[in-house]
Amino acid sequence: MKSSKFTFLLIAVISVALLGVAMYLQIVEEMQPCPLCVIQRYLFAIIALISLIACCMPASARRPSAALGLLAALGGVGTAGWHLWVKAHPGTSCGIDPLETSLNQLLPARLFPQLFTADGLCAAPWPPVFGLQIPVWSLICFVILGLVLARLASKHG
Repeated sequence: MKSSKFTFLLIAVISVALLGVAMYLQIVEEMQPCPLCVIQRYLFAIIALISLIACCMPASARRPSAALGLLAALGGVGTAGWHLWVKAHPGTSCGIDPLETSLNQLLPARLFPQLFTADGLCAAPWPPVFGLQIPVWSLICFVILGLVLARLASKHG
């Protein structure tokens, strides 16, 4: 099961790196996160946390940890998919609404406002990154992480 430890560690590192990319886009490129962006950040952070905890757990507890991480990845797939739908239908917005207000009141948003405070519009026409919109990249990453976590959750032994 040492390979699963390494895989969980890799998943955690990738998830934290994706949060770093989000911070770069926010601070350097001045792309303010919308509520759906912040939810995706939370889900990447949850995947990272579950994966780090799984590294420290006995082998018998890693499969349930992978299943929990998979649930977070599936939540990310749904959120990124909804974000893409909102971007494809600019009349729909998740801007300043109860979702934003609720997200900004959560403890992580108060402790780490730079990372978890939503103040952008979901339908904002940000330029593509390497040819794809940011929610597409997020969706791709959630799918890949989800597939790896599904594989870990289905491993025997």
